[in-house]
Amino acid sequence: MNRYLAGEADTEMLAKQLLAGLPQEFGGWTLLLSGELGAGKSTFARAIIRAAGHQGAVPSPTYTLVEPYELARGKIYHVDLYRVSSEDELRYLGWNELDDGFRVVEWPSRAPGLHEEADLSLELSYEGSGRNAVLTGLSERGKSLAGVLYSANSED
Repeated sequence: MNRYLAGEADTEMLAKQLLAGLPQEFGGWTLLLSGELGAGKSTFARAIIRAAGHQGAVPSPTYTLVEPYELARGKIYHVDLYRVSSEDELRYLGWNELDDGFRVVEWPSRAPGLHEEADLSLELSYEGSGRNAVLTGLSERGKSLAGVLYSANSED
C-alpha cells in the first residue's frame, strides 16, 4: 500500500487504520518503521500508541531503546535501534521478552534479521512538503492486513 501523507493528521489517520486492522490481541506482532532522519517514524509510532489509548507524553526511546506501554488491548513496545551497532545487541535488550506485545521498531536496518520475523514494514520518505508511506506485509498475516488496508484505501 502506498499513500501520500500531507501532514501529521494524515499520519495519525494511517496509524489509526493500521491499529484498527490488527487483531484485538496484537501481542506478537512486529511493525518495522524505516526512513531517513526526520521522515516521520517517531510521529507514526506516537500516533499508533495514542490511537491505542495512551494518554500523556510518548517520549522517543532513542536513549532508553525501549519504551513500554500497558494499554487496554495489550502492551506496545516502542523500540528505537538507532544506537544499536549490531544485531547481537538485541539479546541484551531482552528482545525475546517483548514478544508478548506489539513491537513498533524504528531503525530496523540496524538489525537486518528482524525483517525475517516481522509482520509489517512501513517505509516513510520525503515527498514535497509531505511524506510518502509504503506499507508492506512481510509475514502471511502481515500481507493479509496490508491487503485489507489497501482495499479499504482504494475505495476512498
